[in-house]
Amino acid sequence: VQLVESGGGLVQPGGSLRLSCAASGSIFSIDAMAWYRQAPGKERELVATITSTGSSYYRDSVKGRFTISRDNGKNTVYLQINSLKPEDTAVYYCNADGVRLERFGRLYVYWGQGTQVTVSS
Repeated sequence: VQLVESGGGLVQPGGSLRLSCAASGSIFSIDAMAWYRQAPGKERELVATITSTGSSYYRDSVKGRFTISRDNGKNTVYLQINSLKPEDTAVYYCNADGVRLERFGRLYVYWGQGTQVTVSS
C-alpha cells in the first residue's frame, strides 16, 4: 500500500491550495484518513481527520479554513485549505488508519511521504 500526496506549493497569505492523497494497492477498506503537518522544529500535529462514514474532526486553528473530504471509491482524501496563513507553513502528511487488506484481516496504518506547503509573500 502506498499513499501519494500532491498539491502542495508556495502560496501567498490569504491564498488557497487543495491537497490530495491517493492510497493505492490491494485495499479492502480504510477506517479513517487524516492530514497531519509538521513545521520546522515542531512536532507533527493532527490537522483533520475523516472516517469512512464522513465524520470529520479539525484542530481548532484550522476550523473554518480547512475542509477535509474523501472519495471512498478512489481511496483518496482531500484537504481544501483556504485563507492560508504563514503559520500554516509545514510539510503536510497523509495518514490512513485502520486499513484492511482483506475483509477480516488485521488493521494497518500507512503514511505518505509528505508535501510541502509554504505560505509567504
